[in-house]
Amino acid sequence: MDADPFSEILHLTEAQAVLAGGFTAGGPWAIRFPAREKIKLSAVLSGSCWIRLDGEVEPVRLEAGDVGLLAAQRSYVMASDLSLEPIEATSLFSGAGRSMAVLGDGGDFSFIGGHIQLNPSNGALLADVLPPWLHIKAGLPEASTFQWLLNQLVEEGSLARPGARLVSNHLAQLLFTQILRAHLKTVGPMPAGWLRALADRRAAPALRLMHGDPGRDWRLDELARACAMSRTSFAGHFKAVAGRAPLNYLMQWRMRLAERALRDETTPIAQIGQTLGYASESAFSNAFKRQTGEPPRAFRTRARQGSWRA
Repeated sequence: MDADPFSEILHLTEAQAVLAGGFTAGGPWAIRFPAREKIKLSAVLSGSCWIRLDGEVEPVRLEAGDVGLLAAQRSYVMASDLSLEPIEATSLFSGAGRSMAVLGDGGDFSFIGGHIQLNPSNGALLADVLPPWLHIKAGLPEASTFQWLLNQLVEEGSLARPGARLVSNHLAQLLFTQILRAHLKTVGPMPAGWLRALADRRAAPALRLMHGDPGRDWRLDELARACAMSRTSFAGHFKAVAGRAPLNYLMQWRMRLAERALRDETTPIAQIGQTLGYASESAFSNAFKRQTGEPPRAFRTRARQGSWRA
């Protein structure tokens, strides 16, 4: 199979969607949600509302079937009317074990939300390449699978079948992946990084080559040729969209793979280095220390003690 940087990085970051709950509303309502460190996942099941992010002048209209990701650590207000004084979400969901709430008669609007858990060690690989707010509208062709997923989430939440929480989280995971896929296809505004490079048809071939064989001694002219560009044009373009020069990106990816192997495997350090293209253990150790600030053996010891999760 061809290299799949998208799947590899989601796996490396251990990105996992967790459904947290939601609410229904009827009549006039407004809720203020606090800023959180985690990426927040939102989906409108029925009705419509306004959302205004802290620091943004213009509000956004959310319609039934719309989904969004909030990657920025910002508070926000969701409301039927933004002129209303909002109640605090912390008070609305303060009951023990409470994950669903009802405002008014609950008949006009329904919403579910969750968050994305990331490995503290590698989570920035994903968090740093997302725009502050990502909104995929239900009417877009790329959102064609959203409605089925949302309908299944509603069904799991209403029927109380065995394993409902597990199934709901798996559905939320699929929804999260589809949101990222839709974002790639629509090529909306993106910070420089691997996600933008993957969406860029000129840079993506080089990205796939490096992910497909990270231990190979790739040369700049080889990568440029795969992208049908001159060496100079390719180097400048790749850095503009990926945020790093091509061979620097390759080295950084190798170090991420090395960290995972050192943390999760018992493979000898010399063998890890050889797999990633280093001729000797000392060459690998020197490169690893330059990038991470500590030698591989020290990293492995610390990781095994669990301090990397702190």
